[in-house]
Amino acid sequence: MDCLEPSLTSTTTTTTPSSSSDIPPTLQEEREQALRDYKVTIEYKHLRQHAPGGVYLIPSLTDLRHFYGVIFVRRGPFTNGIFKFQLKLPPTYNDLNTWPTITFTSNVFNPHVHPKTGELDVKSAYPRWDPHRHYLVTILTFLKKIFYVKTFGPDAKANKEAKKLAEKEPAAYRLKVDECVRDSQKDVFVNEDGCTAKFTEETLSHRVLRDLLKRQLVDASNVNRQVVLNIIDKASKV
Repeated sequence: MDCLEPSLTSTTTTTTPSSSSDIPPTLQEEREQALRDYKVTIEYKHLRQHAPGGVYLIPSLTDLRHFYGVIFVRRGPFTNGIFKFQLKLPPTYNDLNTWPTITFTSNVFNPHVHPKTGELDVKSAYPRWDPHRHYLVTILTFLKKIFYVKTFGPDAKANKEAKKLAEKEPAAYRLKVDECVRDSQKDVFVNEDGCTAKFTEETLSHRVLRDLLKRQLVDASNVNRQVVLNIIDKASKV
């Protein structure tokens, strides 16, 4: 943190640079919070290259610490599930033991997820949250893991019924899992107010655009916004 400039006095007075202790408490708190905010943006930027496959996270339009997310499960018992969730960070996130909170808005029958609130049991998996070791990518990796594991350890205790079925009656557990997968697919177009991870049903314009891109694109790896706009503009003049 930058120090304040020392004041000039007469030659008989010794001057010392002011330290952070000389900064008014409100200003000190604002600087600390600004640093926390900056760290959150850096973590989110890191996710662009390092987010777990199939997991997507989009910031809220009104709150830096509120995100909307979705996971597409590609294999395992939850195959083809599309599960939506919200991730919230406490104001002091990046301090010791300031756990992120993840709450599923889709029905998830899993030993790691509280059956009534839909909250992912983060604290059992990470009893001590260390900001030097744990990041947004850490919690999203854990979120993905719960849909793929075949056995559940002692930290899986949020939904005791789910754990008991998984261990004692796997066929009954699978029926419950299949049900929540179907529910997730059925409710995929149900969007919460303010949600930034929205799904909309396909319309004629979507089909036209998709067919147009299939015909015009030579290399899909080079697609960007301007390329798409150029294709649309060219087609509109035909």
